Amino acid sequence: MVQLATTFGEELRRRRLAAGFSLTGLAQRVHYSKSQLSKVERGIKSPSRELVRLCDAALDAGGTLVALTQENRSSDQVTAETGSEEEEVWLMQLSPDGQSRFLPISRRQAVMTGAASVAGMSIGRPAVHSEKEDTSLLGSYRSLFDQYRQLGQASNAGPLVPVLIAQTHALQELSRHVGAGTRQGLLRLGSRYAEYIGWLVQENGDDAGALWWTRRAVELADASGDHNLAAYALVRRALVTLYRDDAEQTIGLARQAQSGGEPPRIRGLAAQREAQGHALAGDYDSCMRCLDQARTLLAQHAESAESPVIGTTNLPDPAEMVRGWCLYDLGRPGAAAQVIATQLAQVPEGAVRTRVRFGVRGALAHAADGEIDQACLLTRGLLRDITTIGSATVFADLRALARTLSRHPKNPSVSELMPGLGTALRAAVP
Repeated sequence: MVQLATTFGEELRRRRLAAGFSLTGLAQRVHYSKSQLSKVERGIKSPSRELVRLCDAALDAGGTLVALTQENRSSDQVTAETGSEEEEVWLMQLSPDGQSRFLPISRRQAVMTGAASVAGMSIGRPAVHSEKEDTSLLGSYRSLFDQYRQLGQASNAGPLVPVLIAQTHALQELSRHVGAGTRQGLLRLGSRYAEYIGWLVQENGDDAGALWWTRRAVELADASGDHNLAAYALVRRALVTLYRDDAEQTIGLARQAQSGGEPPRIRGLAAQREAQGHALAGDYDSCMRCLDQARTLLAQHAESAESPVIGTTNLPDPAEMVRGWCLYDLGRPGAAAQVIATQLAQVPEGAVRTRVRFGVRGALAHAADGEIDQACLLTRGLLRDITTIGSATVFADLRALARTLSRHPKNPSVSELMPGLGTALRAAVP
């Protein structure tokens, strides 16, 4: 880490002098103290991620300073697990304290451990096989799915996941005992349930669980004859690497998702994710190019009454909101704050999780831009919903916000906010 700090500090000082900035001038530009910058340049202190990106943008380094820090950071490869051909038994434990557990094991393991013979209450009998097509059954489960997505926007993911697991299992079982057409529809919908579970599990802070459910979603989709979800699974895996600040993997996975003949919606979401990867790398031009491509592709999407929309349904202009997200990572927090504020005004009131997710990112952008009072005002209005939603991805930005605000201990707005902010952070997903 010392070598990283020294290398970055030397390059930062070289570029600062070449750009004609004094230490004080650059400090004012990036809203850090002169003493902090001096320590970074001399290799005494390692730069934060935020400082690296702010300096890269202020000195028009084109991602060079960002690359210096990323070359020295190792990241675990996010790979798809290989599925097992052996049939699984799903075990779920529901505890009074809300700490539910889910464990998929093979039937062989269930027999060896005795799980298959544990005495308990029988809650179901095998369904009777029928070749009859039943469109009402599919319609009912589709309606339920839409309701669950609304619940996921307004509540903590933890209590919702066991219900969704049970529904996914029910769809799989029902598909074994209906006609071919209904079977295909049930499995396709089951894949969407599984994909949604994966997203909620990631929101709970479990990346491995998220990847497992994403793999299961692809398996169910393939069984239904829908082979497009495999590409979207790459977009989901890229979200995991995005939150690990791994630009290279994020870009690589997103590009893989665009390499086939997938529908415009999936390619558009993949282009958005690639843009976010380029933003992590400090590559402004590539980021904006991908966002333009994403906007064009997403505009080509035609909704289907038979299948739920893939990805967010709460952003009127997803590409523009992601542009605001990317501008912060590109070291342009002022522009980011403006874009995010404009887009948030169009998000439905009931989409609490979405409003919190981007609201905290907007507050973080204001804080990085030196607008401390505005950042505190926005955060104060979000604290109750932050605690209710309990999102691990939101807490990541909230911690970054707390670190930025801690540089301004004498600001009255910061002093007023810190007790409530501390309470919210203590409730964070571990």
